[in-house]
Amino acid sequence: MRFLITALFLCVLLSCAASYDPLDPNGNITIKWDIMSWTPDGYVAVVTMNNFQMYRHVMSPGWTLGWTWAKKEVIWSMVGAQTTEQGDCSKFKSNIPHCCKKTPTVVDLLPGVPYNQQFSNCCKGGVMSSWGQDPQASISAFQVSVGQAGTSNKTVKLPKNFTLLGPGPGYTCGPAKVVPSTNFLTPDRRRKTQALMTWNVTCTYSQFLARKHPSCCVSFSSFYNETITSCPSCACGCENKNKCIKSDSKLLSMVGINTPRKDNTPLLQCTHHMCPIRVHWHVKVNYKDYWRVKIAITNFNYRMNYTQWTLVVQHPNLNNVTQVFSFDYKPLVPYASINDTGMFYGMKFYNDLMMEAGPSGNVQSEVLMQKDQNTFSLKQGWAFPRKVYFNGEECMLPPPDTYPFLPNSAHPSRVSISTLLCFLLLFAVVMW
Repeated sequence: MRFLITALFLCVLLSCAASYDPLDPNGNITIKWDIMSWTPDGYVAVVTMNNFQMYRHVMSPGWTLGWTWAKKEVIWSMVGAQTTEQGDCSKFKSNIPHCCKKTPTVVDLLPGVPYNQQFSNCCKGGVMSSWGQDPQASISAFQVSVGQAGTSNKTVKLPKNFTLLGPGPGYTCGPAKVVPSTNFLTPDRRRKTQALMTWNVTCTYSQFLARKHPSCCVSFSSFYNETITSCPSCACGCENKNKCIKSDSKLLSMVGINTPRKDNTPLLQCTHHMCPIRVHWHVKVNYKDYWRVKIAITNFNYRMNYTQWTLVVQHPNLNNVTQVFSFDYKPLVPYASINDTGMFYGMKFYNDLMMEAGPSGNVQSEVLMQKDQNTFSLKQGWAFPRKVYFNGEECMLPPPDTYPFLPNSAHPSRVSISTLLCFLLLFAVVMW
């Protein structure tokens, strides 16, 4: 019995830890259901999804939301979204519901749908920006009319078993919980109304659940050492090693080679690390009061371009950034007393889109930081980042013992011995 309790406790602890991001401890996607009106056999609700993650957005092909009805509910109609399947509605003779499935799956509508099918914050193909990058674009919403359901706060049964793909796996959703009703202001902002009933569902992300290998890696170089510390071999797994394509292959000229697949299967360039994304950190210049770093992000996936990409770096000197060239920058301060993390992202209409692998499949910038004379050092890898995230996924760093080292501190014992031998030899010659 004690063993079972211990095992259960460890499972709960590990599941909680897997969904915890130390650089974004409060990040989540909150799904809010607001019942706006009652109908003869159910209700009309507005479902709003808020992406409260600071640097993890939902890319194309967008989110997919699912749940299980508590009773025998059906969806009469939807505005701003649609279910992927209608289900068996054969028992309905005249008015046919939009969906009769016990477990409906909902997706956002694509841009450009007719106006009478649109709803506020809908129709973006399921794409949601991160909260830190663009709060106004981090919202998605739709309206749903539910039938064969409760018609009052006491008879409504909350849906259960919520699932969220964003667009792939990795999100775990908790149970729906009734919360205080949402308040709304009229357009003239002189009158306040509220929902008849509101419940929330919170979904958190875990990279361990999303994939078994990292999706990016980091390489280092510096002005004081010719050695380039490359990404570790098979940093992102080598399952696609036999399906990769060389950068000079004639297959790249084939029509449709860059067309994405429905299952998002990548077509990677053949590299030793086999990562879709590589982030390179180069310590470029060391001034008297400042130092400069060059950051380059390279895409090795021929079937994927990255819109609204984000790069998060943790380094102690990011508390004193003087200027960032070519990228937008925002400090991330998850803990008030520590300011060592920042988010870089592309400038709108300039480099917020990184193209697929090839000549245009990269973006780069330089960062100028002011030194803190009490902490700044080029020794022991201090000038390199502690953590790097691309699009919310933590990248694999090289082993610390492979970092570029200062030449005058590389082999101190060897230098001192050779100097001593030369001195003794010179002394012997003089004495002789």
